[in-house]
Order: sequence, then C-alpha cells, then structure tokens
Amino acid sequence: MIAGLAAVVWILALRLPAAVSPALPLPPGLALPAGAEPFAFTRGRDWVAVVTATDEILIFDAITGALRQRVDIAPAP
Repeated sequence: MIAGLAAVVWILALRLPAAVSPALPLPPGLALPAGAEPFAFTRGRDWVAVVTATDEILIFDAITGALRQRVDIAPAP
C-alpha cells in the first residue's frame, strides 16, 4: 500500500510541473511588443486581442497582424 501511494505521488510529481504553466498558443504571425508576456487572448471577426501580464489589452488586425490599439486596464475604484 505504501509502494502504491509512493508511485501515485511520483507520477503526479512528474506530470504536474508541465501542466502548471503551458505556453499560450498565440495565432501565427502575431508579434507582441518587446517585453509583453501574453496572459490570455480572444478572436473577433477581423481582430485578435491579447491581454498581457501587465494588465494591458493589445488589439491586432487578424489578417495582417498589425497592432491596432493598446488599452490599459485601470484598477477598480
């Protein structure tokens, strides 16, 4: 029983570090500004929005990948 428990703990220890922080799969051709770390993204009909780790929304053209707009997220009052 102890060996079974040790095996389960060992398997979890091997699997969890890879599952904790997977790389965010951004669309191909999308170049973020230097130092911007993606946190989340969503797609619209002709745009792609990327939320960065510094609470900024970057809106890109879905076809050309050109940056359209930057929006700073203000803290709640």
